[in-house]
Amino acid sequence: MSKSKKKDKQSSSALNRILIIQLIVILGLSLFITNAVSKATRQNTIEHLTSIADERAQIVKTYVQNSENTLKAFAKAKQVSDLLAYSKQYDLATLTDPETPAENKDPAGKEAQAVAQKFTTDFGNDIENLEGLWIGSWDTHVMTHTNPALPESGMQTRKDLAKQQELQNAMRNGRGGLYDTGFIISPGSGKQCLSMYQAVYDDNGNPMGFAGLGIFTSGVIETLDSVPMKGVEHSTYKMVDAKSGNYIFGVAEDQINTQTDNQNILALCSQYSGTSQEVTGNFTYRQGGKQYISIWTYIPEYDWIILIDDDTAEAFSLMRTMIIYLAIFGVVIISLIVVFNIITKRQEKVNQKLVSTIAKNNMTKKSLNTAMFNDVLTGASNRVSFSMNAEKMGDAERYFVMFNIAAFSDINTVYGNDAGDLILVNTVNTLKEYFPDKEIYRTGSDEFIVDIPAEGDFAELNAVMDKVNIAFRMLVVPFELEDGTNVYPKYKIAVVKKGNGIDSSIIATLKDMTNKTGEATYGLIDFLDLDAAM
Repeated sequence: MSKSKKKDKQSSSALNRILIIQLIVILGLSLFITNAVSKATRQNTIEHLTSIADERAQIVKTYVQNSENTLKAFAKAKQVSDLLAYSKQYDLATLTDPETPAENKDPAGKEAQAVAQKFTTDFGNDIENLEGLWIGSWDTHVMTHTNPALPESGMQTRKDLAKQQELQNAMRNGRGGLYDTGFIISPGSGKQCLSMYQAVYDDNGNPMGFAGLGIFTSGVIETLDSVPMKGVEHSTYKMVDAKSGNYIFGVAEDQINTQTDNQNILALCSQYSGTSQEVTGNFTYRQGGKQYISIWTYIPEYDWIILIDDDTAEAFSLMRTMIIYLAIFGVVIISLIVVFNIITKRQEKVNQKLVSTIAKNNMTKKSLNTAMFNDVLTGASNRVSFSMNAEKMGDAERYFVMFNIAAFSDINTVYGNDAGDLILVNTVNTLKEYFPDKEIYRTGSDEFIVDIPAEGDFAELNAVMDKVNIAFRMLVVPFELEDGTNVYPKYKIAVVKKGNGIDSSIIATLKDMTNKTGEATYGLIDFLDLDAAM
């Protein structure tokens, strides 16, 4: 064999080894990117659905609160108190009993009843989706009603003394005399409505009677149905009474007021019913051969749970698309390498093309890495980047500071998502200003972590805490939107110190500290030395 052929064979063998190594690296990188992107995309989907659940919970709360405020405004009217004051002095039968002849009714009472009835009718005309608005005596005689033709008009709705006392005690124990019975099937209309009662007291604080209100649930259902659910258009919602485990609405009509058979929902009812904190979470379940994800929010004010359900095939469709894309991308890269390997054995010109292709592939990998390890909105590094960098931090001590925007969902709800995005960007820009050259990570939808090596100007804890407090003071300065509206962001802040064994569990530790402490106070930022605590 000539030296030239031997040299060509050695060169070809070396090139093959290089290509095989490249193939292994690209396969490994593709698997890593696929896994990381899948996790990140899944988390983003869950956060998106959580925002939808929170938004709908706020719609329901606002709808109920508006109904309560409407009833309170009606109950405070002079026409209501005048009629109820009269009803305490005279026999109600002479005023409201339809069987009593008109000539036997007291003129003053007739006038008070007529004035109150007109006021009730006029007031009710301005209420959308009204089932009924009425005035009742303390012993539940109907004094006025928006539909006086109903059978109970002028009658006693609760003749049983125990039932009367049950209603009276519920109003006495309610917020300001308000008793919200929740969503019921109205005995008058036979349709589902939101029912509530408001006690009316005299100047001495003694009960004279009450005002009652029924609002059809069709209004809140129409509002919920009108809100778009981008990316999860086929998702459904339902609401459950946590106290009983019964469906309130969002299911078939024959399931209303029947107990759910979903064990996950029953477990949530048992765990959270009667608690005072609004909580959000998720679970998965199988039904009809399909797997679903359910995002839920507990509404403590009314002891209700609202759930958003979607087929995981739709909810995580983007994740599968990314996996398919990356798989195709990997196959394309592998195919290119094989083709170029064959061609390079035949001609030198193709070898030059292979070098150019490898350079392009490196640029592609760099672009993918940038998209994967950085937050597009703020420019900060993301959670995946934190997890990878943590493995390279070694044993040198570092401080990790979490800035968590408190009640961030409220900012999006009140001022809009664009305003929320501006707050996020402003947070990162401020942190970069006060912690130059320090790595900043966005580890959640509304939380950021600053990585500070314990060296130089930040060798001592006091120096770190001073800078954290200064940054905090600037972050809570009112942020002015383009329309002149001022947003007042609030933050939850925690600081930890850690040397050896740094990993992503630090995120959970910081988040737990901020949740326990709540809104940060200047000069009183929580600190924990994790090495000393071990």
